Parts: sequence; structure tokens; C-alpha cells
Amino acid sequence: MRTYHCFWLLFWAGQPHQSFLTPLSKRTSGFPEKEKVLVLSGNSRREVHRSKRSWMWNQFFLLEEYTGTDYQYVGKLHSDQDKGDGSLKYILSGDGAGDLFIINENTGDIQATKRLDREEKPVYILRAQAINRRTGRPVEPESEFIIKIHDINDNEPMFTKDVYNASIPEMSDVGTFVVQVTATDADDPTYGNSAKVVYSILQGQPYFSVESETGIIKTALLNMDRENREQYQVVIQAKDMGGQMGGLSGTTTVNITLTDVNDNPPRFPQSTYQFKAPESTPPDSPVGRIKANDADVDENAEIEYSITEGDGYDMFGITTDKDTQEGIITVKKALDFENKSLYILKVEATNTHVDPRFLYLGPFKDSATVRIQVEDVDEPPVFSRPAYIMEVKEDVPINSVIGTVTAQDPDAAKNPVKYSVDRHTDMDRVFNINSGNGSIFTSKPLDRETLLWHNITVIAAEINNPKQSSRVPVFIKVLDVNDNAPEFAMFYETFVCENAKAEQLIQTLSAVDKDDSYSGHQFSFSLAPEAASSSNFTLQDNRDNTAGIFTRKNRYNRHEMSMYFLPVVISDNDYPIQSSTETVTIRVCACDHRGKMLSCNAEALIHPTGLSTGALIAILLCIIILLVTVVLFAALRRQRKKEPLIISKEDIRDNIVSYNDEGGGEEDTQAFDIGTLRNPEAIDDNKLRRDIVPETLFMPRRTATARDNTDVRDFINQRLKENDTDPTAPPYDSLATYAYEGNGSVAESLSSLESVTTDGDQDYDYLSDWGPRFKKLADMYGAMDSDKDS
Repeated sequence: MRTYHCFWLLFWAGQPHQSFLTPLSKRTSGFPEKEKVLVLSGNSRREVHRSKRSWMWNQFFLLEEYTGTDYQYVGKLHSDQDKGDGSLKYILSGDGAGDLFIINENTGDIQATKRLDREEKPVYILRAQAINRRTGRPVEPESEFIIKIHDINDNEPMFTKDVYNASIPEMSDVGTFVVQVTATDADDPTYGNSAKVVYSILQGQPYFSVESETGIIKTALLNMDRENREQYQVVIQAKDMGGQMGGLSGTTTVNITLTDVNDNPPRFPQSTYQFKAPESTPPDSPVGRIKANDADVDENAEIEYSITEGDGYDMFGITTDKDTQEGIITVKKALDFENKSLYILKVEATNTHVDPRFLYLGPFKDSATVRIQVEDVDEPPVFSRPAYIMEVKEDVPINSVIGTVTAQDPDAAKNPVKYSVDRHTDMDRVFNINSGNGSIFTSKPLDRETLLWHNITVIAAEINNPKQSSRVPVFIKVLDVNDNAPEFAMFYETFVCENAKAEQLIQTLSAVDKDDSYSGHQFSFSLAPEAASSSNFTLQDNRDNTAGIFTRKNRYNRHEMSMYFLPVVISDNDYPIQSSTETVTIRVCACDHRGKMLSCNAEALIHPTGLSTGALIAILLCIIILLVTVVLFAALRRQRKKEPLIISKEDIRDNIVSYNDEGGGEEDTQAFDIGTLRNPEAIDDNKLRRDIVPETLFMPRRTATARDNTDVRDFINQRLKENDTDPTAPPYDSLATYAYEGNGSVAESLSSLESVTTDGDQDYDYLSDWGPRFKKLADMYGAMDSDKDS
């Protein structure tokens, strides 16, 4: 990099009146440009007559990014008081003084020690002063001067974004605004063209263009179709120096997407569609799907389907699947192959969002023909009615026909049908049906008063294919006949006072009938023939389905007759007439003068003298509480008499039984039997262990019965007695230790320790006679004998 130096000599005039008259440019115009000199004015002899003055400064200029090996020379300070004898000292202070800028204190030369960057700091303000080296006093007042950094083109333009994203509708006109990009240059815009940016397009022609000064990107091609190309990548360059050669540049990428517009109508890929549907297809079931293709996307590709004409216009419907934009053809009514086997429809597909700008491209809809073939299936029989209602009198005889159901096969084959009753709906098998002609008849007697309606289900199935069946409900109403006699509406039990008078009403009777009367019940009341003349009471029929009982005499005596039974005959008015005899119980009671009952033979029931239920329950609870208290008291007294099982942690009872018994080797499979303590000489070999599988190869060994050992028995009985009478014994079963050694073994010792005391040799031949268990021992001792012989 070349560095150009401009040197200016700046001085301050010596006469006081000239400092305000002469312009600075004129005072510095005659100095060479090689050296920048700042002249500090000196003191005049006529100091008292001079006006106030100051330093006259201009700006120093430095180029940024200096790359030389030596320090960059800035300029020179000089005072008119400087005689060149070294008596003055120049001092520099302010921005970067002593670090970035240094001064030769003798000559006043200023130098920059580091590379300067205008983008970091464009101006530095410094203060200069000349002082007497000997006294340290200033010879001139302190003043400021400016060092300004000259800009060079060292920064390329930078875009505000590394990547721009923009979108425009497809088919846009030429010159449509897309997006504006912006680049900035850090160089000084007021100095030269370093910061003057010009935009150009490097990639993206001929589709887009950019304005060189503003960075606005526009469309440059007509009728750009999204269906042909959707994404575009444009590269924009920003170059400084007004775009001239040698300028710095930067680039950015702009991703441009064409958005969709509805410029494509829907089109069916084929003109005719064919589908098949069984005649058993239920309503609202899908038959098939058709789809019209649309090159647009999103809402511009939304399609609505409709059936415009055809002979199946009322039999089928079509809806739009919003996810797949398919037309779903569905059945609206039940199909019948025997009635019609082929339907032809015309289906139309239309865009729901139409852009008026593109209507010139044609209608945004399309149509296709749909042929639907109905397939024949084996259908179940069809009843002539959806339900049947029948009536039957309750007194009809068994096997009487009450009605008929009919069903037939709707197929062309007309297969024969058989009938049956669903027994889940007729658990009692009250009805039956003729399987051939569908006539329903009774199989049990009917009773309207028990069940008024019978709801059964009849099944009709094809004889050739029983799986093809259908069902129909049959409602059978049982009609009433007069087969029930009237009876009292309630149980009547009345009383008559002893002081009653004749013709006094003591009870009103009413009756009910289980039968149903269309014209209303009409009951008649009368006394039974056997009581009509001899009864002490009379009965009067009120002709309103009620009757009254009256006394026939004055006064009654309960001690002579405490209770009367009055038989009453009740008859209905239907055909055939039904009647019954009911009995009224009349008690004779004592009454006061107003006729209020005081007492009668049922006094114990009316005024009980015994204890009430509440009193009995209270007495029972008291007895239970008393018994619980006694039991608890006895348990506490028993607990006080006994010591605790374990008084402390150190008091440990002996509850471990030690069996110091040496086993008979690995072939000993017999468990220890405590019975050997009672009689050690009698061992029962027949008792097998429960924790192992018994051996079947060897029969159990039997030994001779030994004599009873009485001393062990006496010892055990004594210990048992002590434990039973011990008041501190625990209240549960525990192990007790019976330490008794018992007698010696019935077999002699086999130990070889005693053989050393004998003078003669021991003979162990008898070991071979003890069986296979002692074979090993016999071989060992037999071998020893053979060694001795040798």
C-alpha cells in the first residue's frame, strides 16, 4: 500500500493585532508540504500591552491501515520561544498520547506507533504544551489539536442477512416487487467512493432483476408457472467504489418461492368408471372412489363432487374426502338386484375456490360417467309384515291356531322356507309353529291374569341354506274371559260392642275381581244360605259394589260367644256368572257408652302385658356385657399368677434338644427316634423317614426285641411330672431336655484300641457274615491278617 504524506507548516503571527486580521489559510500557504509544523508563539516584551491570544491549530491527517516498518510520521510542534538550545521540552497529552502517539520532547516531532483504523476511531483530540526544562513552567498555554484519520477502501459491503427468503404468486406480471436487499459499507461515506454501493445480479437471470442503487428485486419474466418450477435461487452482489473496477464486493443469496394460484382446473384421468355393489350393501356404505387431478395445491386444489344426472340419482350419493380430495360414492337406499341391476351416473368435479383472473383458461370443472353394477346375493327370506299382532282368548284349548306368519325368498330361485319359534323368547314353550305354513298355535293353557302379552320371535330360514334366515316379532294378546270369582278387597276382621243395638252398622264390605270387565264390574252380596236365618247379623247390598253388616239384636255377651263367623256370598254380573263365599270374623268386645272398644277376647294382642321387644333386647345386652366382664377379669387374674416367659434379654431358656448320636454312615437312612430314650435296646426299623424316598433294594433290617429299660422310663416320667407341675412353665408346647446316657450297646466294641492289650491275634472273619454293608471293613481287616501271615 502506498502512503502519501502532506506536510503543512502552521505558525502563529508575532504581532498581536495580526492574529485576528490574517486568515489561517494565508498564513500557512507559503510553507513547504514535506513537514507539518505546529508553531507555538512566544512571549513579547510588551506583554502587558498584548491582548489575550491562543494557539492556532489546524488538523493533522493520517492514513489508516499504515503498513510501513517505521513509525508513521504525524507532524511537528514548534514554539517561537524555542531557541534551539534545548531549554524547552514538548509535552503531548490526550487521546492515545504516550501509547498510540509519541512526541520527541526536544524536537516536537509526533509519530504514530500503531496501525490506525478509521472504523474504530476516526478522530483523536490531543493537547500540546511547551515547558521550560529547567523550571518546569509552561512557556505557552496548553491548547488542543486534532488528528483525523483519512479513510481508505478497506471494508467490503456487508448485507444485513446472509440469506433472504421471499415469495410471490405465480403468473405475476413483469416488474412485480419481490424483496429488497440492503448492504452497508463501514468506510467513510463522505470521503471518496469507498462507501458507495452498487447492486447487481450474479445468478437468477432471466427470471429476476435488481435495481442497482436500491437493491429492489423484481420479476423479469412473464408467466412464471409454479407447476413447472417452484423454487428459484438468486445471488445478488453489492460492490463499493460505485461499482468501478478495484472496488470490494459482497454477495447474498435470495431464495424465492412461487406461491400457488388457481390456474389449473380439475381433470378426471378417465371418462368412465365402473364399480360393483352387492345388493346386500347397507345404506351409507361406500361403493367406490373417484378422483379428479388438480395441479394446484392447498385450497386451490380443493374439489367438490356432485351427481348431476343419471338413473341412480336418488339411489346413490357422493361426498368429498377432505384429506385425499377423492369423491366417495355411497349407497343411499337398499339395492335390489331383482328390481334393477345397473345404474349409470354422471359425476362432476368443481373447484371450490376459483380465481376470476384465470377464467379465460376455461371452466374449472370436469365430469365423468360412473357405471354401478348391482350383484345378486342369496338374501334371507322376507316376512310380509315387519311385525305381527295376534289375539287369543285365555280359555282356548291347547293346539288352537291363533294366527299365521308368512315369508318368502326374494331371490329368483324362490327357495322354500321353514318356520320356527325362537325359544329364548318363549322359554315356557307356550306356543308352537307349523314349520311348513307358519301357523302359530298354543301348546299350553293361557291365563290372562298371569300374563297379558306374550312377545315371541319367529324365525324363517331357507331349507336349502339355513344360514339365510330372518326374524320377525309376534305380539300375542291374551283376551279375558270371566273365569275368576270376585273376592273381598281385603281381609275383614271387625268387632261388635256388647251394648250394641239392633240394626247398627258395624262394617262395610267391598270386592274386587281379577277379570277385566268392559262395561264395569257389578257385584252382588248376600249371606250364605246356612247363615241367612240363624245369624245374629244381617247383610244389606248397597248396589254400588259395597255391602253393610248390621246387628240383628240388642246386646251381645262375649262370655257366652266371643267370636262370630259370617259367610258372605259375592257374585259378579258377567257370563258365565262367577261367585265365591268369603268369611267375615266378628269379635265381641266391651265398649264405653260412646261405642269405643275397651277390651275383648283379643285383649292380649291389643294391650300386651308382657315385656316389649326393646326391653328384651336391653336385658340381653346387659347379660352379654356381664359375661364379657367376667371373662376378662378371669384372664387378668390368671396372667398375674404367671411370670413372664423372658424376664430380661439374658434370661434364655433351654429349648434346644441335643442329639449326641453318631450316625451309621452314608447308608443310614433312618431318622432319629426319641423312643430310643425309653428303650435304647429296642429300635423299630419299620419306621421310615418322611423326608427321603425309601429304599426298595434292601428290605428293612429287623433286630431282636430287647428287654425293657425301666430306669430310663422312670427318669422320663419324673421329668414329665416336674414340667407338668411347674407353675412357671410356658402355656405352649416347648422342647424339654432329657439328658440320659442310657445303657451300653448290645454289640461289642469294634475299636482296635483294645486289641493291643490282648496277647492273641484278633479274628475278623465274622465281618464277612454281616452283609454287604461291612464288606469294605472285612476286606480291610482281612488284608491285615494276610499281611501278618506273610
